[in-house]
Amino acid sequence: MSLVNPALDPFSLADPTQRADCGHESGDHLCISVDSWWADLNYYLSAIPFLAMVDSGIMGISSDNVTFLSPSKDQMNFCYNVSSCYSSFPDTMKKWNKFYQQIKSYSRNFDDLLKYLWVAHVSSLKVARKKFHNRLQHYSKQEAEFKSSRALFVDYLAPPLFPSALIRTYGLQKGLPTQMLVSGNKAPFISDFTGFQNTALLGVNFLHKVYKYTGK
Repeated sequence: MSLVNPALDPFSLADPTQRADCGHESGDHLCISVDSWWADLNYYLSAIPFLAMVDSGIMGISSDNVTFLSPSKDQMNFCYNVSSCYSSFPDTMKKWNKFYQQIKSYSRNFDDLLKYLWVAHVSSLKVARKKFHNRLQHYSKQEAEFKSSRALFVDYLAPPLFPSALIRTYGLQKGLPTQMLVSGNKAPFISDFTGFQNTALLGVNFLHKVYKYTGK
């Protein structure tokens, strides 16, 4: 499950530091900034699962033939092929590989596969949240809180084995803000948000506050 749908909020992948026009209307709006917290987390939720899938043999191609290009900076924050990902994040890669091995076995039911999927997904998310926590300083207090709240919410979807099929995921993503939150945005009173978006934002932020003060 991706944390953000760029089609809903294209500027979530833009440079939040404003030092470059990457992803902004004034520059290349298709550019994905390495400084974007959303982009960094989604890299870990897409690149690592893909490379683990290659390693599992399910695609029938050699892992030696797949290497991603590195960004212009902060190269050490990412891995680019199977060997470097195993070197940097062995536990997460093993969990994704195990998920794909279960798919190959053809003997697991859907709930069993969901269990392995969520274990791997949460592992990717945990690594990314820790590595890119410092990115939050580039955003407004409201946006930073939402980012932390949204990531925590995904953790709560794992134990009940939420079926992250496209239709189900899209239903949840309709509650995502369609713009970056700024100072003064306070759910459920954001005028240009739908009722669902205001309610969803209020809910995930409340969940984060409960976790912050109780640890549960």
